[in-house]
Amino acid sequence: MVEYICTVCGYTYNEEFGNEDCGIAPGTKWDDIPDDFTCPICGMGKDGFTLA
Repeated sequence: MVEYICTVCGYTYNEEFGNEDCGIAPGTKWDDIPDDFTCPICGMGKDGFTLA
């Protein structure tokens, strides 16, 4: 289970669960998420996430 955390608000993206509210299917790897992805809570870009 790989997780990435937003360094601004603490939102956690878990590859196992994805984020279906954002159209990201369970099992989607972080590297497969488009570069224009933004945090669904604070709007931080993908570059503002770090491996948890």
